[in-house]
Amino acid sequence: MEKKHKSGFVNIVGNPNVGKSTLMNLLVGEKVSIITSKAQTTRHRIMGIVNTDDMQIVYSDTPGVLRPNYKLQESMLNFSESALGDADVLLYVTDVVETIDKNETFLQKVQKVDCPVLLLINKIDLTDQKKLEEMVEYWHELLPKAEIIPISALSKFNIDHVKSRVEALMPDSPPYFEKDALTDKPARFFVTEIIREKILLYYQKEIPYAVEVVVEMFKEEKDLIHIKALIIVERDSQKGIVIGHKGQALKKVGAMARKDIERFFEKKVFLEMFVKVEKDWRNRDNMLKSFGYQLD
Repeated sequence: MEKKHKSGFVNIVGNPNVGKSTLMNLLVGEKVSIITSKAQTTRHRIMGIVNTDDMQIVYSDTPGVLRPNYKLQESMLNFSESALGDADVLLYVTDVVETIDKNETFLQKVQKVDCPVLLLINKIDLTDQKKLEEMVEYWHELLPKAEIIPISALSKFNIDHVKSRVEALMPDSPPYFEKDALTDKPARFFVTEIIREKILLYYQKEIPYAVEVVVEMFKEEKDLIHIKALIIVERDSQKGIVIGHKGQALKKVGAMARKDIERFFEKKVFLEMFVKVEKDWRNRDNMLKSFGYQLD
């Protein structure tokens, strides 16, 4: 008898910095989500697709849930909340460090979802058995229907168990995407994410949060990819910092990004980067829409 094909959407939600992107990369097995230690690294929903002969699992990593202070964050919250509505399985990620009742409003929405919820308590290597048991007990009262799994994404503890639980919960369905697809995002998207990751790592304070990256040209030839990227900032002073003395900072970030982009596409890359000021872009609807953020 022919084995039935299973397919489903697995959405990863939770507060910033609990390890959602690290987990996503372990589940998908590719560097699909960018990871740095700064909150708000993930600004969009990013899908990573795992295919086997008889199964397709579409993982979706969402921005950490924050109380919005400006329009960009409102859009990020929209991405996270939309993930509650279209999941076949929800992975709610928390850790042993954050306070359990952080962001109650979002938690109340999680309590109301109909699909199976796997509650993953991450970073368990930072606590002891007794505290972990108390935490499990507390979460059990908060989300009685959820299945609680303690994990350590960093040391890959219990990740295989999470994978097998997800597989077991997949509904019968034909695939949603081509079977050779790794993600729903175009190549340009990963270029912008890699450049943004380097900006997060290289610059301090508010600079990374005031930056958006746009790929103006992505031209793939047989042995080379020619990329032209625009770094958009909010103020002239930020432009000066991003470029740095005699252009040194921009050169350094460009070199770091180019290496990673070459590794990602397994091809030589010629990368040009320019910096442009768009005053107060984080609060301008037309700018946010053009960068692909979803607004109400």
